[in-house]
Amino acid sequence: MSVADYGHELEFGSFITPANHDPAGVVALAEHSEIVGLDLVTFQDHPYQPSFLDSWTLLSFVAGRTERVKLAPNVLNLPLRKPGVIARAVASLDRLSRGRVELGLGAGAFWDAIVAMGAERLTPGESVTALGEAMEIIRGLWDTGNPARLDVRGHHHEVAGAKRGPAPAHDVEIWLGAYKPRMLRMVGQKADGWLPSLGYLKSVEELAASNARIDDAAAAAGRQPGEIRRLLNINGRFTEAETDGLLTGPPTQWAEQIADLALGFGMSTFILGSDDEKELATFGQQVAPAARELVASERG
Repeated sequence: MSVADYGHELEFGSFITPANHDPAGVVALAEHSEIVGLDLVTFQDHPYQPSFLDSWTLLSFVAGRTERVKLAPNVLNLPLRKPGVIARAVASLDRLSRGRVELGLGAGAFWDAIVAMGAERLTPGESVTALGEAMEIIRGLWDTGNPARLDVRGHHHEVAGAKRGPAPAHDVEIWLGAYKPRMLRMVGQKADGWLPSLGYLKSVEELAASNARIDDAAAAAGRQPGEIRRLLNINGRFTEAETDGLLTGPPTQWAEQIADLALGFGMSTFILGSDDEKELATFGQQVAPAARELVASERG
C-alpha cells in the first residue's frame, strides 16, 4: 500500500441528473444503477433550479424503489435547508431505507439564485462558518445517547434546547464538497469524506495537494487521515480504442486509470456523471470489478 493509498474499499456510483421532464426516467436510471452492480446513487441539489426535481423528495422515492444501493445528495444545498430539518430528514430516510443514506453537504454556490429563493447572501468565509455550525447541529441531533437537549448558538445557525433524535439506523457519514483551503481544513477536522468533482480541478495533481491539506488538518485535530473517505465525481467517454486522455477509452483503460487514482491519490469512491444506461452498465459491470482486482492485487 502506497503512502497516498488510504486503504479504503473501492466503491462505484452514479450521478444522475434530477430532470423533472421525465421523472420516471430518472427513477429508472437509479434502479438500473442498482441492477448493474453500482454501490451508490447520487443526485445534485439545486432547489432554485425549476427544471430539476427536489432532490430530497427524489431520494426518498428512490429509496422505496431500491433494495441495496446507497443513496446520497451530491451535495445538499445548505443555505436553503435548515440543519435541524436536514438532521431529521436524513435520520428518517436512513431508518426507512435500512441504513442506506449518506449525507453530501455543500456550503452553497450560485448565490444570486439562492438569494432569489429567500436565503441570506453569505460571503465565502461566512458560508464556511455556517457549514461548520450546521454539522455540529446535525450530529448533535443524531446523538440520542446524550440526555441533554441540544444548544448550539452560532453566527448563522442555532438551536435552543432542541430535543435530540431520531438517530439514524447507521453512522451516517457527512461528505463535504470542498476545494478552497479553509473548506479542505474543515474536511480534515470534522467531516467523514471529501467529495470534489474532477472537472472542477485544474489537474489530477491537485488531488494530492488537497489531500495533504486535509491530512494536515486531520492530524492537528487528533484524527487519522485514513478516517476520511476520498470520493470523486467523474465524467468520461467509453471508446473502443485506447487514447491518451483521462477516462476516455475502453473499460480496461478506465479501470487502470481509476486504480492509479486509488493507489496514487487516495481516491476510493468513483461516481460517474451519466444519464446513459449503457455507460452506467459498462461502469458497474466492467470497470468496477476490473479496478477492484487491480487495486487488490497491488495492495496484496
